[in-house]
Order: sequence, then C-alpha cells, then structure tokens
Amino acid sequence: MIKYKLFIQLSSLIFSWCMLIPASQAQNPAPAVAQSKPVLVTGATIHVGNGQVIENGAIAFDKGIITQVGVSGSITGANGAEVIDAKGKHIYPGIISLNTTVGLQEIASVRATLDYNEVGEINPHVRALVAYNTDSEVIPTLRGNGILLSQAVPQGGIISGSSSVFYSDGWNWEDAVLTKDDGIWLSWPPFLASTFNYDDFTVSVKRNENRQQIINVFRSTFSDAKAYAETSSPSPVNLRLAAMKPLFDGSANLYIRAEYGKDIIEAVNFAKENGVKKVVIVGGDESYKVVSFLKENQIPVILNPTHRLPGRVDENVYLPYELPGILHKAGVKVAITYADEWWRTRNLAFLAGTSSGFGDVTPEEALQFVTKNAAEIIGADKLVGTLEKGKHASFLVTAGDMLDMRGNVIQMAFIKGGKVNLDDKQKRLYEKYKVKYGKK
Repeated sequence: MIKYKLFIQLSSLIFSWCMLIPASQAQNPAPAVAQSKPVLVTGATIHVGNGQVIENGAIAFDKGIITQVGVSGSITGANGAEVIDAKGKHIYPGIISLNTTVGLQEIASVRATLDYNEVGEINPHVRALVAYNTDSEVIPTLRGNGILLSQAVPQGGIISGSSSVFYSDGWNWEDAVLTKDDGIWLSWPPFLASTFNYDDFTVSVKRNENRQQIINVFRSTFSDAKAYAETSSPSPVNLRLAAMKPLFDGSANLYIRAEYGKDIIEAVNFAKENGVKKVVIVGGDESYKVVSFLKENQIPVILNPTHRLPGRVDENVYLPYELPGILHKAGVKVAITYADEWWRTRNLAFLAGTSSGFGDVTPEEALQFVTKNAAEIIGADKLVGTLEKGKHASFLVTAGDMLDMRGNVIQMAFIKGGKVNLDDKQKRLYEKYKVKYGKK
C-alpha cells in the first residue's frame, strides 16, 4: 500500500511537471494589433507589383487600407500620423503562396497534425476553410521570408475539395481568412502513368489503363452537379453537388492538376463542355508545349516548384527555371508555387528570382508571379497583389532585393495595417544555439 501511494504521488508530480513544461517554452507571437492611427512610411524604394518602381517613395495607410502611394515629399500623411523612416530600404507587396498545405499540415510523422487528406475520391464539399490552423509553427517562418498570404488546399481523391486563402496572421481562421472557398481542386488522370519497381528500384512509364474510367466518373459527377445547380430548390440537399454550384456561375475556379500537354488540352475542353466558367491549370510541366491553346482560352497556370530537374530526359536542363518566363512572354498568366512542399514554401520568393535570372523577364515581372498574378488568379486582386490606393496595407519592408537570398532580409511586415511580430521558432533556435556554439 505504501509503495502504491508513493507511485501515485510520483505520477502526480511528473504529470504536473509535464503540464508546466509547455507553458515555460516560447510560443508563437500574438497576432498583430489592429491599426490604431495613420502611418506614413517614407524614403524607401517601392516595388508596386505592377511593374512600377518608385524611388524615394512613400506609402500612407489608415484603418488597414492604403490611402496614398507616391514620391516622398508629395505625400504628407494624415494629421497625427506615425512616420517611419525607411530610407535605403525596399517595400514590396506581400507574397502570395498558392497551392499549399500550410495550416493543414504540421509534422509529417504525427498523424494528428495532418488534416489535408479526406477519405474518399469525390469530395468537393470538403473545405480547407474550417481546418486551417493559425497556431501552426510553420506560419511565422513564412512571414519572416515575405509570405503574407497562403492558399490552403485539400489533397487526395480525384476531386479533393475547396481551397481558401488566409493571411499569415490571426487568432483563428475567421480572423485570418481573406477569400473563402475560392475554388475546387480536381486531379486529371494522366495519359501516362509511372510505376516504381521496389525489386530493382526502376521506374517504368506506360499508358494509364484507368484513365477513361476516371474521366467517365467526372462526366457523371459534373452532369449531376450542373443539373443540381439549375434546380431552384433542390430537395433533399446534396452537399457534394451543392459545393460545385459556384463552378457554373463563375464565382469559383476549377483548379485542374495536369502535367502533360495532351492532358491540359483535354481537361480544359472537358471543363468548358460542362459549363465551368473559370479554369486554372495547376502543375503544367508541359504547358510550354500548349502555350497557344492556353492563351487562346485565357487559362492561367500555377506552376510546380521550378527549383528541380527537368521532367524528361530530352528537355533543356534549365527548362524549369525558364518556364515561367516562357509562359509570361507568350501572354499566359502564370504564378509559381511550392505545391504541397509546405516546409519549403518560405523560399517562394527565390523561385521568382531564379525565373528572372534564367528567363527573359525583368525582376519586376518576376515579382508578379508571386504577387499580382497570384492575386488575380484567386480573384483577390481588388484587395491584394499590388500596392495601390484602396487595397489592404499588407506589405514588407526589406533591407534589399526580396527575390535574392542576400537581400531578402525582412525588417518589417504589415498585414491590413497591423505591424506583425516577425519572431518564429527558427529564429529562437538560432539565438539559443548561437549562445552554445558561439562560445570559444
């Protein structure tokens, strides 16, 4: 009995210690406080995001909205405005990271932190909106590299669900959300399928035998969804079909994951035949082969990560770096993404920088791949994407070129006018171990 009592007391003590440990560790910083008075930032080089650069520029904002942008001296700011001297620094629109699982995925080896993949194949009613986790340790690391907006996208199945766009700041998803249910994600079956042989570690590519079967399922699903959308008061309510209604009135995008040129053409034609108003191709490894088709049909492309090897042995080794510029020069609206590599998406600015270094585009054009173009694709260009009067005061102040690793030193970030705390777990670990290993 005595041993039992000692065991209970010891267990209780250990439990108390365990409860205290998390409280003693540093947590994510609190979200920014709403802007309380007008602010004027002066003296910086302003990269508007539409190709315009303002030397010795100034930007004024109040109640989270940009009120003036121009040359310092021509903008005085409102009475009682806080003035921030940013001489020698650069101001950029916040980067927009599309097609990511940030906020839905935390630790790959811990199943309880993964909320991006639903059971089943046809899930248009699944919403990333309500699953987004603003307490993610990943989100603050994005802010520190310039990403102020992320499009959280569900994965899995052949129709994955609907995405939503969130600011990298907020107490909960209601605070953080910018655009709700901006589109539904569909995975087009590829013409060719690859299989991996675990016996000899080789990859074989052959024609996808299940392709037509999946397309038939799409035809049936979209036919039912269109008929449902045309019914004024459907009864009973079908959540799956109701979720697809915005595709037919143009209030949401249909994001189609497709890589091969043949698949891109077939997928776009399928969507148009079924009355889908707005289509976006995602992935697009062979989009350079069908640029005329994409331009003619005004189809935007969200590219896969470009810091990679080419997809096929007969392609130019620099093709991934050049691909954004090829599409842009051909008149196709293009954005760059890190796709589902949520742990690397903080480096998105450098993908844009590489496209400028290897493609026939200027740095200001490359900036649009992660700001203006991304905002237009998700339908949020009236609020974000460029630094213009009337838009959200969501921007970055950097020490140098944001698209270059050497200049991407984010010194200040504002989200809807609130100054964001740029602390994060990586910075805290750096400071901690700098003390340990910096000692001689």
